[in-house]
Amino acid sequence: MYDYHNPVLLHPSVDALVTNPDGTYVDVTFGGGGHSRAILEKLSSKGKLISFDQDEDTVARAPKDPRFTLVNHNFQFTKQYLEFLKATPVDGILADLGISSHQIDVGERGFAHRLNGPLDMRMSASNPISAAHIIQNASEKELNYIFKQYGEIPNARRLSDIIIRSRGSKDLSTIEGFKAAIATCTPGKTPAKYLSQVFQALRIAVNKEMEVLETLLNDAETLIKPGGKLVVISYHSLEDRLVKHLFQTGNLEGNRHTDLYGHISKPFDNQPNAAITPDEAEIESNKRARSAKMRIGVRNTWKRTHS
Repeated sequence: MYDYHNPVLLHPSVDALVTNPDGTYVDVTFGGGGHSRAILEKLSSKGKLISFDQDEDTVARAPKDPRFTLVNHNFQFTKQYLEFLKATPVDGILADLGISSHQIDVGERGFAHRLNGPLDMRMSASNPISAAHIIQNASEKELNYIFKQYGEIPNARRLSDIIIRSRGSKDLSTIEGFKAAIATCTPGKTPAKYLSQVFQALRIAVNKEMEVLETLLNDAETLIKPGGKLVVISYHSLEDRLVKHLFQTGNLEGNRHTDLYGHISKPFDNQPNAAITPDEAEIESNKRARSAKMRIGVRNTWKRTHS
């Protein structure tokens, strides 16, 4: 059924998101369209769905539905486009972060260490910065930050040093060449896990994923009407931590600011309190779901709530 991308937590996320069939909803990561189509199934003829995706490949997969609008741009600009479309405030926003199965499985896109192809990792061809560009041009300090912060790689400093010393003598433009260059850093017992962390770090840096997510989370309060939902499915701790902080403290840093009465101001309530994860059956049928965590925030009718 899902040849392009197998959507994670499909029904739990859409069921939580859509509470008003006549409402306006946003899917900021259209991908293969699985979540978007499930949202459309829950909407009445009056309902509307606006989806975002910067990948040019998604345009051909857009549903032919008068209730549907596809914005072929990065969801960093969600606020600007929703205001342009006169759609705010909306009834809910869904963000299924990470990359699609299709992007991973196409070697030419450069996302998967198990395939060969150019070391690319761009989610949009309009992005001038590829993973190979970063490997060839970033300073040792910048590389160390990328691998340590985005990949949580224990030997990030050594990895960065080897990359710097490999420039000019080894092919760092392809997946195969890059893996060969960093072979002495790759542990023999768990090479796949290590390379997954390295590739994740580069992908996040290439597409500025953390900055994009921060922009969406900071804008969400003004985009969603009181009682509306912000549903976020994340795949690594860096993303999940930002969402958790927003829902629990009202800011991305996780700082609890209270007034003289012990009240804390925050735009969203975390409901339920803990993250929702895929069940064993979903993980068995879709291995990429195993790291997923979903958090649901309900837009407060007023900002001040008890801590």
